[in-house]
Amino acid sequence: MTHHPFRRLQSDLAGLIASLPPESKLPTEPLLAQRMGVSRATLREAMRSFEGQGLIRRRQGVGTFVVGQVPVINSGLEVLESIETSARRIGLAVSVKELQVKRISASEDHAQALGVPLGTALTSVSRVIYTDTRPIACLEDVLPEDVLSAAELDDKFTGSVLDLLLRRGSPSLAQSRTDIKAVGASSEVARALQIQRDDVLIHFVALLYSTSGRVVDYSISYFLPGYFRFHVVRRVGNT
Repeated sequence: MTHHPFRRLQSDLAGLIASLPPESKLPTEPLLAQRMGVSRATLREAMRSFEGQGLIRRRQGVGTFVVGQVPVINSGLEVLESIETSARRIGLAVSVKELQVKRISASEDHAQALGVPLGTALTSVSRVIYTDTRPIACLEDVLPEDVLSAAELDDKFTGSVLDLLLRRGSPSLAQSRTDIKAVGASSEVARALQIQRDDVLIHFVALLYSTSGRVVDYSISYFLPGYFRFHVVRRVGNT
């Protein structure tokens, strides 16, 4: 298919999505492809871009729904801050759901990331961040139990391990090193975020260091692209 018809398809889809109120269900893929005069594969490709923008969402076995224009959580990567802090800055209410706090033993992956012996007692904190009724991020923090125990996560926990550590003031935090890439959603993450398997997500794997150089938090995060915009300010050359 040439670019021009594809752009027209995107324009037609944009018009349809904009004309419908939030939570409206779009026609099924076969019907929509027939109406637009394109193959289902081409339609699906065009739909992915709108899903990436957060304008529509697909729910496995249920259908595709209009979300409407959403506020974007815009965050600079130079300063480490929680989703809650970023959302508060733009007046967006977020909540934590499906919170699971577990005592686990360090796997090889955990042991390597945290620099601890295999089998060390760790605290795993996994949760899904929602705005209104929409899940927008899936997070897991894994910390040595002597840094954070399950008992410390009471009903006042807002969803941010970083904010909890900053409020507590110990250990003293120095920096975070983060690996960032785009990945396809696994079945488990797709279920949590109410999207299709292999849909593209922004994936962060971060190590949080204390001032003593110890890794005190190993975190794995998945973000819906349409709801987050990350940017970085970079030095030029040796200036």
